[in-house]
Amino acid sequence: MTQALVFPTISSAGTIDAYIQATRQFPLLSHEDEIRLATRFRDEDDLEAARQLILSHLRLVVSIARGYLGYGLPHADLIQEGNVGLMKAVRRFDPDRGVRLVSFAIHWIKAEIHEYVLRNWRMVKVATTKAQRKLFFNLRSLKPGGSSLTSAQIADVAHQLSVSPEEVIEMETRLSGQDLALESSSDSEDIFAPIAYLEDHRSEPTRVLESRTYDHLQGDGLQAALSALDERSRRIVEERWLSDEPATLHELAAEYGVSAERIRQIESKAMQKMRSSLAPLVN
Repeated sequence: MTQALVFPTISSAGTIDAYIQATRQFPLLSHEDEIRLATRFRDEDDLEAARQLILSHLRLVVSIARGYLGYGLPHADLIQEGNVGLMKAVRRFDPDRGVRLVSFAIHWIKAEIHEYVLRNWRMVKVATTKAQRKLFFNLRSLKPGGSSLTSAQIADVAHQLSVSPEEVIEMETRLSGQDLALESSSDSEDIFAPIAYLEDHRSEPTRVLESRTYDHLQGDGLQAALSALDERSRRIVEERWLSDEPATLHELAAEYGVSAERIRQIESKAMQKMRSSLAPLVN
């Protein structure tokens, strides 16, 4: 196909309000239409099909990006980064898995926005590992009433997030101190300090994270579903779905000495078994 992926941008719309209004004009897709378009894109590299999938989910990006306004970063930039995540999700989406694109895309949209937030905060230079990043995005919600943590609470938070007590203390100090200034040339740091925004719990990013299906499935339910699988099936699912750099079917096929189709069959059967295990938790 030769057509280009063209869809509205904030600059072409003129204002962010006009852009948000434009995203609401694109109809949501039925499950059948979504499968049909995703299949066309996967099998025929039909960019028009990909374009329709993206357009129908732009409002999702706007909604998720709004949840990160507590960091004091431009809403337009958050949306732009989220759109990158949406495009990555559409590229990787497999319509045969029985999962709606909206559920699959949430992870990729958040991942891109997370990276943008981390790149633009001086304080998160300490957040160099996955565990420390989790600490950065969750510490405020774990602090009772916004007060300082006691020694026992520090130990509990460290255990929950798999970091050392020293890392919890350091991150808490940075969250409470002047090191919170954004990377900005503005002299009005008191006005734009993220702590001023984070006090508004309606835009608390962790509130949004906690309310989403993806985060729910990261807990005990997912671990229980994984533990019910045999070792090979569990590792295939983890490498394909839970890794920062997902493995391809061919990579796993080479590792296990079987065909890519055999890996796909094992993965499909494992995912079906996990969905059955998780169904009581999400219904």
